[in-house]
Amino acid sequence: MKRREFTQVAAGAVAASGLWVAPAAHAQFKKPEAGTDYQVLDIRAAVDAPAGKIEVVEFFWYNCPHCNAFEPTLEAWVKKLPKDVAFRRAPVAFRDDFVPQQRLYYTLEAMGLLDKLHAKVFQAIHAQRLDLSKGEGITAWVAQQGVDKAKFVEQYNSFTVVTKAQKASKLQNAYKVEGVPALGVAGRYYTDGSIARSMERALQVVDALVAGIRAGA
Repeated sequence: MKRREFTQVAAGAVAASGLWVAPAAHAQFKKPEAGTDYQVLDIRAAVDAPAGKIEVVEFFWYNCPHCNAFEPTLEAWVKKLPKDVAFRRAPVAFRDDFVPQQRLYYTLEAMGLLDKLHAKVFQAIHAQRLDLSKGEGITAWVAQQGVDKAKFVEQYNSFTVVTKAQKASKLQNAYKVEGVPALGVAGRYYTDGSIARSMERALQVVDALVAGIRAGA
């Protein structure tokens, strides 16, 4: 979803026309072209992947219905990634009120709870219609999941988590992210459902870009 849609989401007024879906999503895949299927960054973004690994980043927002819809497809794709691909997520903050969910993500990561609770956050927001946009609501929900509240709050307010949230915002700006979900590759390339015409095809574009990098392109 695009930045202009975020206010509508907060008001519960996302139109179906905002979905990133294209009739050509299942058409025969052709070699992606720069400027048409993906963007080449003018200045390379920072990468965290170790040497010999090709980094792929998913930019997302927990409140985004399109990120929620994309999550099962992304998870299936991640499970099949080659060993030379390092995948990570980066929660975006297009406004200051996105920051609590950035810190939620990195707190779950620091506590080793992403596998257990990442998908449940999406479910709580989009299926159960819970408000997890502020620290108080987030803390209460996490405690209901059996997590030690005091330890969570300590991590949530820690320098490490705050710094990671700030780095995620810098990375989002370096990739010039205009909507989510979106994908960055090796600090060099960017694509999303609007550019690639669907998120399913965006993953195919990423696969092709990774193959090109692997081949020395």
